[in-house]
Amino acid sequence: MRLPGTRYQEPGWEEVRKLLGQCSLALLRAARLTLGLDDYVDGMARQLRAQRRSARAQASGNSYGDSVLELALALVYELRARAADWDALCAALAAEGDGIADALLRKKANDMYALLRDKVDADNYQAACGRPCSPNRIYAYRMLDTAYGEIARLFAGWEQHRAQVGAILGRAIDGGVPIEVRQLRAIGDCRPEWLLRWSETLERYTGTIGPLHTRSKRFASLKTSPDKIGAMLREIGEYEALSANRDHDWLQDLDDASVWMEDYWRVLQAAGDATPGPDRILEAREDEFAPADDEQAAPAPDDLPDAAADAGRQARLETIAATVSLPPGYMLAAARAEDRQSWAARTMAGDGLAVRLAVYARLLGPDDDSFPDAWRDPASGELPTMQQLAALAEVSLPTLRKRRDAAIARLQAATLLKGG
Repeated sequence: MRLPGTRYQEPGWEEVRKLLGQCSLALLRAARLTLGLDDYVDGMARQLRAQRRSARAQASGNSYGDSVLELALALVYELRARAADWDALCAALAAEGDGIADALLRKKANDMYALLRDKVDADNYQAACGRPCSPNRIYAYRMLDTAYGEIARLFAGWEQHRAQVGAILGRAIDGGVPIEVRQLRAIGDCRPEWLLRWSETLERYTGTIGPLHTRSKRFASLKTSPDKIGAMLREIGEYEALSANRDHDWLQDLDDASVWMEDYWRVLQAAGDATPGPDRILEAREDEFAPADDEQAAPAPDDLPDAAADAGRQARLETIAATVSLPPGYMLAAARAEDRQSWAARTMAGDGLAVRLAVYARLLGPDDDSFPDAWRDPASGELPTMQQLAALAEVSLPTLRKRRDAAIARLQAATLLKGG
């Protein structure tokens, strides 16, 4: 059963229950039923982790990928926040005395965890949906999901269970496959009247009383409310369909991409050793961004300082470069290696070299093949990190990020202007 926020599902819960019962029995017997809550939780965590390599612990606990061990540990830790459940278990064990049988001890521990499971799932459901939900309602969802599974099993083997299936459908089955058997494809297709009749037939065909026909008042409201049953079945079905994560919509895209790649490689192989001609597209783009004859050239970046006038700043930059594990003279060598007549450099002429390097790293990645060696950090073979560039620019890291983002925005605006 899948519902928003819930994690404990019936197929995996059986293994979670057995693992918790096994560890609880061993721990409580060893401590002679005298553990406090904190000691019990810590001891259970150790017991469960000791079982982490067992087949049961590693088994799948639900359809979301959680293992039995993960679900069991989560429930044990939840017990710290719900001391009343632990107190109820202690009271039940005290009433039985020291001579309590192992089977009864395990059952009482499992009953505590079953109640705790419903409380946890109910709280998570409310947090996910914003709708009120009690532990009893979560238990009712589980019962309906289990009932649907039984009905689907009977429908699948309708020939062997002809009489019971006929009782569920409310009519005798004569001839071939009943149309309802073909119509039942998911829980949302299950009709409330089928579920009510299924519960009624259990005592006749299996000897056990159906969940909707016991003396318990837990499902009393459902027995007289088929509309409520139908709404709950549809809710389970709708969320299961929503969360199934089937990639049917992407299969066609996958096929199209595969065919495109096959065509691409076929064309390349057919070309053989043919010499490719000039790249007209790149030439057109370069012409587009080239400055017009009457366009005043933007001022060149001022990252190449006059050595005599700015010797102090150069010495300071060399010291900073050494502190961030860059070679001395890094800024001077990087500035000399930059193509200052490129469109990007002219557009960002007002920004420092550190900002421009940050822009290039952001747009092209830190290890683009077009970067000159003088720009790269010898230790990594990539552009310096943002922390290194911020130190070289003598600004804080947030300030460098703001300047980098502003420069990228100007580049994008200039690109749109050129394109317009």
